[in-house]
Amino acid sequence: MLQLLPGAVVAPVEPAEAKGTVCIRTANASDVANLSVYFTGLSTTSRNKRFMGARADLAVVAAECVAKADRPGHFTLLAEFGQEGQRTIIGETHYAYDAAARHGEFAISVADAFRRMGLGLRMMTAMETRAIDLGHEMIAGETARTNAEMRGLAKKAGFRDTGLGDWQSVHLAKHLSR
Repeated sequence: MLQLLPGAVVAPVEPAEAKGTVCIRTANASDVANLSVYFTGLSTTSRNKRFMGARADLAVVAAECVAKADRPGHFTLLAEFGQEGQRTIIGETHYAYDAAARHGEFAISVADAFRRMGLGLRMMTAMETRAIDLGHEMIAGETARTNAEMRGLAKKAGFRDTGLGDWQSVHLAKHLSR
């Protein structure tokens, strides 16, 4: 059985499709540079889906994801692939609680080479568990209407279309419970 690594939020897994270990853990200030490299390494299509449009300031985005981690209700989880002593970020999910709206909002991405291995669902489950531990009752996100992958993942994770999106976007929400 794999040991829980320092900072890990769920037990590591060894995907059958890849020779190595995947660990999901909370991001910290030392992750900014590697998170920026991860964002840069996403395909143009994946970056556009993650940020719902083109972004050139990926180092700034990475810093923002990690900077708010000290605020209650804000966190970023990283999925790292470990092989032969090297660890590489292969996924991230950012969560921020909106007290006025009384729900958390999230964004998620998985590296192109690691898609369709169940990693996105594992990351969403870890994010939801953390939100529940914080006492949050609802989580929501928005995606482009054309982002079939995210819509499918959200459906698998139990999210529903709230009907609050517009002609370009879909608003997804899920009530959380223990």
